[in-house]
Amino acid sequence: MYTVEIQEEAMRPRERLAKLGAEQLSNQELLAILLRTGTKQKHVLTLANTILESVGSLEDFRSLSLEELRSITGIGKVKSIEIKAMLEFAKRVNQTVGGKSERIISSDRLARKMMEELRDKRQEHLVALYLDTQNRLIKQQTIFIGSVRRSIAEPREILHHACKYMATSLIVVHNHPSGETDPSHHDISFTKKIKRCCEDLGVVFLDHIIVGSDHYYSFREETDFIV
Repeated sequence: MYTVEIQEEAMRPRERLAKLGAEQLSNQELLAILLRTGTKQKHVLTLANTILESVGSLEDFRSLSLEELRSITGIGKVKSIEIKAMLEFAKRVNQTVGGKSERIISSDRLARKMMEELRDKRQEHLVALYLDTQNRLIKQQTIFIGSVRRSIAEPREILHHACKYMATSLIVVHNHPSGETDPSHHDISFTKKIKRCCEDLGVVFLDHIIVGSDHYYSFREETDFIV
């Protein structure tokens, strides 16, 4: 009897999605569909609600590791893997919006996009965006992942890909896992160095953007290094 009740409860969000569309379902119902079944103590909708309350926000939920997901009562090894895969797939779908035809028209718009991609990273990531003569994105390349205790990346690593993709300009973006965006002395010296190297190679260096959790710092907007 218990198993039948769980199955019937789990089907209700699925039936609502089929009839009304996914956008009409609550976060609780969407998560219940992914969980499929509850526990002996809680049916799946109650479990979904308990999980959402325990993590605080959807942003916090997205950043949970596999180990953190498994530590939540009701989420075992298999469910944690399935949820993590779903979250990563959703992020990649979001990142492909616009594709190669995407045109970079402002530091603010690009910074918002990169905040979405990098805000849950716990290590520093440096990303280079390579553009054509119309400021359309040719390639977005992660150059470096690591610690702020060493050089983020050497200009040769960044410019190698600029030549490879025949880019006419580029933008560098990196995150501060702390959430703060004030540039360090290293960030400043790195920006000046990459700008000089770009000039020597004939590539236009458009900006270096530092992103935090909900704000950013643009060297083009805040300094006279890049004009």
